[in-house]
Parts: sequence; structure tokens; C-alpha cells
Amino acid sequence: MTMLDRMRRHKNWLKWSLAIVVVSFILLYIPSFLRESAQGAASNAVVAEVDGHEITVAQFRRIYDQQMRAYRQTYGANVDERLLKQLGIDQRIVQQMIDEASAVAEAKRLGISASDAEVRERILALPAFQENGQFIGDERYRQLLRMQNPPLRPDEFEDQMRRGVIVEKLQAALTNWISVPDADVDREFRKRNEKIKLAVVAFPADKFREGATATDAEVAKRFEDNKETYRVPEKRKIRFITVDQQGLRDKVTVTGQQIERHYNDNIQQYSTPEQVRASHILLKTEGKDDAAVKKQADDLLKRAKGGEDFAALATKYSEDEISAKKGGDLDYFGHGQMQPEFDQAAFAMQPGQISDLVKTQYGYHIIKLVDKKAGTTKSLAEVRQQIEEQLKWEQAQSGAQKLSDKIAGQLTKPSDFDAVARANGLQVRESGFFTRDEPIVGIGLAPNVAARAFDLKEGEVGDAIRTPQGFVFMTVIGKQDPYIPKLDEVKAKVHDDVLKQKAVDGARQKAASLIASFKSGDFDKAAKAAGVEVKTTELIARGSPIPDIGVSPTIDAAAFALPSGGVSDPIVTDTGALLVKMLERKDVTPAELTAGRDALRTELLNDRRNKFYSAYMTKARQRMNIRINRETIAQVVA
Repeated sequence: MTMLDRMRRHKNWLKWSLAIVVVSFILLYIPSFLRESAQGAASNAVVAEVDGHEITVAQFRRIYDQQMRAYRQTYGANVDERLLKQLGIDQRIVQQMIDEASAVAEAKRLGISASDAEVRERILALPAFQENGQFIGDERYRQLLRMQNPPLRPDEFEDQMRRGVIVEKLQAALTNWISVPDADVDREFRKRNEKIKLAVVAFPADKFREGATATDAEVAKRFEDNKETYRVPEKRKIRFITVDQQGLRDKVTVTGQQIERHYNDNIQQYSTPEQVRASHILLKTEGKDDAAVKKQADDLLKRAKGGEDFAALATKYSEDEISAKKGGDLDYFGHGQMQPEFDQAAFAMQPGQISDLVKTQYGYHIIKLVDKKAGTTKSLAEVRQQIEEQLKWEQAQSGAQKLSDKIAGQLTKPSDFDAVARANGLQVRESGFFTRDEPIVGIGLAPNVAARAFDLKEGEVGDAIRTPQGFVFMTVIGKQDPYIPKLDEVKAKVHDDVLKQKAVDGARQKAASLIASFKSGDFDKAAKAAGVEVKTTELIARGSPIPDIGVSPTIDAAAFALPSGGVSDPIVTDTGALLVKMLERKDVTPAELTAGRDALRTELLNDRRNKFYSAYMTKARQRMNIRINRETIAQVVA
């Protein structure tokens, strides 16, 4: 399975990872390959506008870069912008930024706002601005904002947080009236958690297809009765020029000097800083007598150095509530992540050593060093090939963008295509007719290109469309309206459909002919007499696969409705028919229902409120003036 396949399989996680409302604030080193400004798009350029509120390139790029880091942390360093483009992440980010802006606009219309106190409370609660459960202070707060790339001013960040609070208050105002009755929760819990064990006899349709025939009359009747099934969708045909990024990359030569310069300029990218893992006991001094706290800390220090279990002491006495639950464990951290006094002491120690008392603004700490990892830097030889490949792609991307910009200035009408292509050493190609969902000959599967082709009128020249391979310029040269084809055009498919249906009917009839013996006698004996195999499932819930059949809502509906010992009527699917017998049912116990009710109620409540909010905002956006600058977006992610 490729990385892209894995990422697509986890699309629900990807979707939620794109949330625009800030729930956490991650401060990380941003390597050079994410620091570059968007080519051809100034940071104050507008990617979208919602009722006069502008969403700028800088705002978009900040979130886009956060997503790049998140994907690399999950899937590894090989994730690049081509993969994000294939997943449509840029479009999702823009849409969710529009969703947030439209929510703020709707909140304003309804008179909903956020006070300074609410914004301050939200910021103080963010883990990135806390240390040992306390706010890090105004100066370090500003310092962390300055460390962002591009740097964030406090007023910018606080405005971002204010908008998040406003959106949450709007959601609450619109949906807090929604509730979930106990009966709905209990019904859904039982539906999800009850399990059954089945005996299954399958009659695969494939076994009944052999020898089946279809007459012309049967084919004609199938076609007449199901014409809409065979409707040919709307299609387009284009002439196009492709700026091939891969082709440009193959022509790029990277010198050893360039590789070495990149390595030296970005040495942090290839370095892992020194880290230590420590546990601590904290006794806070705020609002207390310092001398009394110090005496208590001294007593604990003697006990710790005297051999008592450090984790047990931390759990019992430490006033750092988070780490105390873990025996004082702070996990690994690097230089600068702790208070200076704490940092200096921890990095001067050796594993197993217990410090003397360390005083910080929070109180007295006793530190035990658990482990120390030396900082490492990969050698140039280790990363040479990686850097060479990266530089080639960067130059290819830059070259493709420049060539695309040049062509965009030359290409104004369909008759320009041949001359412009020749002048730039490219070719004009022609696709066949394609639907919105089909691959395009010469381009491949490119939904954004297909969508643009269906937006263009004949004779228009499209702007550059970004694809994983580069850029595409096109003009529509043919349109084909949807139509019901003549039978001759689809006769082979209709003929095959008739045979498939006959095979399924044969399986159903076979199951029906045996149903009496299966219901009246011993299920296993009836199966043996019929020459079919009985397969027994484990205890399974709804949505679980049936052996050799897979997941089937049709089977679930019939099987879970059976009484204990009951045998179903023939259950017909696209692949044949089957009979099932209920062997065992495991119902939900009252204790299980009680334990799981609250969590499920929360899930169902959130689902209902989210659906209502989504429907409300869909209508609200219809009243708003929303504009998206797709050309600017394409330049940003080029």
C-alpha cells in the first residue's frame, strides 16, 4: 500500500486535522523548505473573500505549512506538496477558512461577540503557553509568537483566538437546544453492541452463470426497462499544453557546491538536539511561606537521596498535578523548553542522579535525571542524495512556474496554442471525450482539470491548472450532452447484465427450493444433503464481514431480525443468495449500557448538533458574497 493510499484511507483523520478553530497552538522549528514565500503570490494577496473579509496568502500559507508538518510527523519526511495537492488539502483549507469567516460574519449579524476576558481565558488555557500548569508569562508568550514563521504579533494571534471563540459561541447559540432522548441512546447502543453467531450457507451466483444464455429479446427488454442505468453522462474534449515538472526535473543538474551550501544553511533540519528525560517533585511557593516550603522540600530531598522510591514520592507530594500522576515523569525535552534554572540543572546531571533543590518562579524542584540523549547530526554523505533530489524538485517546480507564467502571458485564444507550444519546445495534445470522473488521455486522473473543462465554454482558454505533474493549459474543442444510447452502443454490457441477473436468480431459486428442509430439520444435515458447506461465524456485530461474503447491510438487516434458532428466507445480494441460522445472540447487559450511555449520548448529540449547524451555515452562506481566487491558490502551492 502506498503512502497516498494510507493517507486516503485515513481521510476522516485528515478532515478533522484541518480544523481552523484553534484548539492547540504548536510551536515548532520550520525548516527552510517551508519558509519560502509563495512564488508569484505576495503574502498580502487575497485567496478568498467573504462579505468583505479578506483571507490572505499569509493566513492560508501558515495553516498549509502546519498541515505539511502534521503529515510529515505522521507519514514521514517524504510527504511533499505534490501529495497534499493530490489529496486536495489546499482546497479543503480554503473551504474551511471560508467556513470560519462566514461563521464570524453570521455571528456578527446575530450580535454575537467575544470579550477580551474570554479571549484571555482561552489563551491562558493553551498548553503551549503553560509550564508546570502555570502561564509562562507575557514576555515568553510574545517570544513564542515571534518564533513563528512568519512571526505573529500578539494582536494577530489574539484576533485569531477571538474568531475561534466567536465561532464556538455561534455554534452553542444555534445548537444548545438540541438533545438526545434516552430511548434513542439506548436503541443505538444496542444496535452497535449486540452480537450474533450465525451458521451460513452460501449459493454464489458464479456457479449458476455457467451455461446461461441471453436472447436478443431478453437483452432488448433489459435495456428498455433500465434505460437510465445506461445513460451516457455529459462529456468534454480538450486541446491542451502540459508543462511537465518531471521532464524539467530530469534536465536539472545540481552541483556538489549547491548540495553542500544547502546542507550548511539548513543544518538544523538534519540535526537532533541533545535531549534529557527527567522526573521532578515540585513544591509551589506562590502564596506560601518560602522558608516553610523550602524546609519541606529539603526533607523530601533527603528522603529521595536516601533511596526512597522517587516516583512514589512525586506521586504523593509533587504539586505539578500532571506529572505527579506519572510519578513525576516529564518525558524527553530539549534545551530551552523548561525554566532556565531547571534547564541548567537537568542538562548538567547524569542519568540516575538526583539534583539539589532547584528554585524557579514556580517553587522548589527536586530533579531526577532518567536518561540523556546526545545531540546528533547526519553527515553530508548520509543526506546527499536526499538533498540532491530536493534541490532538483525545487528547481523543477520553480522552472515549471516560470514557464507557466510565460505561457499564460502568450496564450490568449485557441488559435495561439500551436505557436505558443512550438516557441516553448512543448506539444499540443488532444484528449478524447471524457466525463467528470474519468482519466483524461495524456493527463491521467485529474479532477480539477476535468472540473475546469466542464466550466469552460468552447473557444475559451483556461488559466493554468496545477496538477501533480505540473501545469495544464486547455481549451474545450468538443461537448457531448448526456444521452440515452442506442442499444447497439451498449449491447455487450446489457448482455452481461442479463447473464449476471440470471445467475443471481438461479442462486435465489436454489436457496428457495431448499428453504423448507433447512427450516424444518437439522440445518447441518440439510446442508450436507444439498451438497453445500456450512460456515460458522464468531460472535459478530453489525458491519462485521461474513466469511467469503464480506460486509453486507442486507445480510445484517435479515440476520439480526431472526429469533434464536431461526432460519432466514433467502437473502439475495449482488453476488448470489444465502441462508443463515441464528445460533446465538449476545445482548447488551444493563451494566454495559450504563457504562457506555454517556459517551454515546455525547457522540450522538455532537453529531446532531453538527448536522444542524452545517445545514444552517449552508443556507447562511447563500446570502453572503463569497469569492475564491483559484489562480492565487495555485501559485501559493506551486
